Formats: sequence, structure tokens, C-alpha cells
Amino acid sequence: MNVIALGIDIAKNVFQLHGINANGQVVLQKKLSREKLLKFIAQMPTCKIGMESCGGSNYWAKQFQALGHEVKLISPQFVKPYVKSNKNDMRDAEAICEALTRPNMRFVSIKTLEQQDIQAIHRVRSRVIKERTALVNQIRGLLAEYGIVVAQGVSHVRKGLPIIVEDLENKLTQVSKKLFNNLLCELRDKDTKVKEYDNEIKQICQRFDTCKRIMKIEGVGALTATAVVATIGDATIFKNGREMAAFIGLVPRQYSSGGKEKLLGISKRGDRYLRCLLIHGARAAVTRSKNLPDKKATWLKSVEERRGRNPPRAGIRY
Repeated sequence: MNVIALGIDIAKNVFQLHGINANGQVVLQKKLSREKLLKFIAQMPTCKIGMESCGGSNYWAKQFQALGHEVKLISPQFVKPYVKSNKNDMRDAEAICEALTRPNMRFVSIKTLEQQDIQAIHRVRSRVIKERTALVNQIRGLLAEYGIVVAQGVSHVRKGLPIIVEDLENKLTQVSKKLFNNLLCELRDKDTKVKEYDNEIKQICQRFDTCKRIMKIEGVGALTATAVVATIGDATIFKNGREMAAFIGLVPRQYSSGGKEKLLGISKRGDRYLRCLLIHGARAAVTRSKNLPDKKATWLKSVEERRGRNPPRAGIRY
């Protein structure tokens, strides 16, 4: 088999392969199990392998690279247009192979083990924070049923719940006090876990020179810096800063035709978590800078007065 390009539709246990030769003719269509995939790829001559960027793709990419193959990851949204007719594993593999051979295709960088470690910590921390928010909302809702109203925010519940549990004059029963005391212990456990992950992220940030350089940007801390390294890694893959902004989804969506340009809100593509951190960091930087006696503060203040704190459209030029 003289395969020069190989598209692989990966899954948990079943993998569909689609290979073509230098003339674009299909020379390989094969379905393999998880146990047989690596052995089969090891016996093939070196070629270009393409896969969708999804769960498990970074692992297989590193395995195939170790065997000498050139591996490219493609975003699923760029593969979809090449799927012919109805969707199945065979057509998905064919579409991946077709997208792989396009000269102007955009590829996703393969994450290193360090990047995967950092991203895993961020994902677990984000999940714990969501669980803590749900716990706080449940505590406030249950207290409201007993006629006790606590202000919004985890800090108010954290400070007020111990006082409520120990108060002898409220109408809480012994059963309910025991319940809320257990919920308080659960809340403190969530706080402890978040602090542990924060400390771990700070330690990782100190080990990476890239994170230290990124933290010099106003509004960027250890959390955002490590998230940038985990998501992007090598920034030299972008031609300029705007390409990176487009990758994160911070540039306007465009709906232009007939020479008429129409810019909409931000595209919101890419990593939602990283985009959220950058936006919150920018808001903090604006709040801190607008009261300083310099030209940037004056400009920020004038923009906020004209457009408001959250402009409705990202495509408006300031």
C-alpha cells in the first residue's frame, strides 16, 4: 500500500481508516479494534495521518508520532463540509482524509503532556466551583423555606450559615440544623479543594517562563496565564495577535456579501473557558485603570461613557 494520507475516525473501541495514494485513489478502507490499531499503523510506511480534534486524539497523535508518522488534528467543524450524504464511520474517515489533503486547511496543535496536566487541573477546578455554586443556591433555597433569607454570593452563605445553625431563637428544628451543618461542612470541603487547585496552578505558573511573561500583561494572573499555555501552547502558530483572537473567538462574526461588510457580535469560537477568563481579566483591568491619571484611563473612560460597560456589538470601531 502506497498510502500518503490516512484519515482515522477515532472512537473508544472501533476505528475506521481511509487511505489514499499520490493520485488521490482510495487504497485503504479498514475497520480496526482498539487493540489492533497501533500494531497496524506501526507496520505501515510513514505517511500523513489526520484525525478530528476530540477526546483521545492527543493520545493517539503522540503514539503515531512516536512511530514516525506526521500527524495533524483537524477541528470537527472543518471536517463536516466534506461528509458526503448520510453520516457513518466510513464517510467520516473519508471526510477527514479529504480535509487533510486541502492546502489551506487549518490544523489544531497537538498538546504536550504538560499542557494536558494543566488543562485537567483547570477543568476539575471549574467543575468543583460549579458544584459549590449549586450547593450555595440549594442552601439559600432551603433556608428560604424556613423564613431565613441569605444574600446572594458564596461569601454571605459562608459567613452566615454558622450563625444560623447556632442560633437558638430561629425556628429550625434539630433535624434541619443537623442537615445545614452537614451542608456547611460540604461547603468548606469545596472551598478547601478550590484552594488546593489554586495553589497547584500557582506552583505550575512559577515553573513556566511563558506563564511569567504572559502575567506581565495587565489583567492576567496565574489562572489565565496557565489556561493560555494549556490551550494554545506555541503561539508562533499564529501570524499575528488577531489570528489568536480569532482562535479564541474574540473577533466579530462577519456576514458580508456583494461588497457590503456586515460585522456582528464576537464569534465565540474556540475555548469558552479561556475566553471567559480573558474577558473578566479585561474588565478588572478597565476598572483599575480608568481612575489613573494617564491617557489610557481617559480613553477608557470616554469609551465607557459612549458605549457602556458591555457594548452590544463587538464589531464597532472605537
